[in-house]
Amino acid sequence: MTDRKPLVSLGDLTWDVLAKPDTMLLPGGDSTGRIELSGGGSAANLAVWAARCAYPARFTGKIGLDRFGELATAELHAEHVGTDLLLSREHPTGVILGLIDRRGQRAMLTGQGADWELLPEELPLDTLRGAAHLHLTAWSLFRDPPRAAALMAAGVARGAGATLSLDPGSFQMIQQMGRESFLRVLEDVPFDVFFPNDDEARAMSGHADRHAAMDWFRARYPRALIVMKLDEDGVMIEGPAQARVQVPATQDRVIDATGAGDSFGGAFLAGWLTHGDAVRAAGLAVQVGGWVVSRFGARPPADADLHERLRRYGVTVAL
Repeated sequence: MTDRKPLVSLGDLTWDVLAKPDTMLLPGGDSTGRIELSGGGSAANLAVWAARCAYPARFTGKIGLDRFGELATAELHAEHVGTDLLLSREHPTGVILGLIDRRGQRAMLTGQGADWELLPEELPLDTLRGAAHLHLTAWSLFRDPPRAAALMAAGVARGAGATLSLDPGSFQMIQQMGRESFLRVLEDVPFDVFFPNDDEARAMSGHADRHAAMDWFRARYPRALIVMKLDEDGVMIEGPAQARVQVPATQDRVIDATGAGDSFGGAFLAGWLTHGDAVRAAGLAVQVGGWVVSRFGARPPADADLHERLRRYGVTVAL
């Protein structure tokens, strides 16, 4: 494992506050519920899940010089994720509040912290040049900084032979930025893999129908593999060397959808970078994503069920 070039995920490492109320929240009212505090951030979560699927992973980003940053970093290291971190005295570690409804769906409120302030001159160039793959989330592209740093990182990694992937991150942020503005940012980045979910595919393509959205992606990004996440309908895949295929979801009951897309992306990339079979990688990723949504939080403690799912796809890690 350590002889392979790593997957590098650049972007957000945050402190997550997840809350699932037992009853509807009312103005001025009080309620009980479940609350969990843990390290999070989409880019960091993806690195964790690549590592959990036995692929070497590193995270690079910016955090505050504070206790939340220390805790979030310690959790990454406990997951065997390498780090290249910039420490800021001017900006705190980002905090994300996730409100989980009774169906397990979540709404996120992101506090803009140090992860939004990464600058090009702060990039770990040796790490980027040594990467097998660089993953970005659109959270690094919605504003500048950190947009210039993310785009420079993509250029450095690609110039050294790495492949590139993007998770579009947030349909609401795409809408707020403006579809055409967002697409212009992506124009000069030769991404090899896109991971839109259903909502993000609609926001980017302008098409409500999934197959029409996939047609749009294939026409606009003909050299890229499109991995469209469809929640309970599984995932649709198509690329230059991959005919369109849909891989069904698992039958896991949704408890909390937080981190589902990140876990899917990390597992998919771990498989795809190992053997190059997109359908097999999607099968692994669907199993991992199903396991995650049936538990609370983006990085639930691994158990025998998870390890059995990994084993069925040839991934063996120590319990």
